Amino acid sequence: MKAKVKVTLKNGVLDPQGKAIEGALGSLGFGGVNGVRQGKYFEIDLAETDRAKAEAAVKAMCDKLIANTVIENYAIEIA
Repeated sequence: MKAKVKVTLKNGVLDPQGKAIEGALGSLGFGGVNGVRQGKYFEIDLAETDRAKAEAAVKAMCDKLIANTVIENYAIEIA
């Protein structure tokens, strides 16, 4: 089973990397970009065959290591 995890900064959390990308896009001639938020993406291969157990395991991974839940949100997709 494969899990896909998308981690993004919570609204209101300063995103200096997103701001730098936004500025660079403007410098490259991409006008009209009003904001960029950056994040992280993970693909995790799991030996687990039970969907509910796989999702619970990935949630625990996110809570303990993958995401800083104080400033980040995450979304899990089990494929």
